[in-house]
Amino acid sequence: RLKAERLAWLQSPAGREAPARLAARLAPLLEQLEPICLGLYWSMAGEFDAPAWLPPLPGVELALPWATREPRGMRYRRWDGRGQPASRDEMGLPAPEGAPADPDLVLVPCLGFTREGYRLGYGGGFFDRWLAEHPGVTALGLAWSMSECPFTPEAHDRPLTLILTDDALHAP
Repeated sequence: RLKAERLAWLQSPAGREAPARLAARLAPLLEQLEPICLGLYWSMAGEFDAPAWLPPLPGVELALPWATREPRGMRYRRWDGRGQPASRDEMGLPAPEGAPADPDLVLVPCLGFTREGYRLGYGGGFFDRWLAEHPGVTALGLAWSMSECPFTPEAHDRPLTLILTDDALHAP
């Protein structure tokens, strides 16, 4: 339901303007957070396309996730930021074959979110597992304002540090 609502909203006037608004909020926030290594994600239909809207970040290393089915998990690999990686991870998403990376700031896509910092993804638990293994990392959720929805987090869910939308910054 949330996927369909998101795609419909993105066709509305507010939805068409949302990527530029979110990008305008993201740039100064990244400047404030001063990442050394920024973990990005390759967007799926309807998600904010972080790599396409990323401001220039001189001296910041970039990384993308590499997900595995067995054992189920995710790690980051260095990415040069140029175009879609030629390789795909075990979940079929574009992913670089670069050296391992340890992001200090990760951007996390949100299908849905709460103001308490919890997110709904696609149910694989990849980001939650990774965040549980890296408790000191700043996790910045990126969501559309229309994606806020009440839900009860499960035991394995990890709250994000911040959630940025096209109209607000939520600091749980």
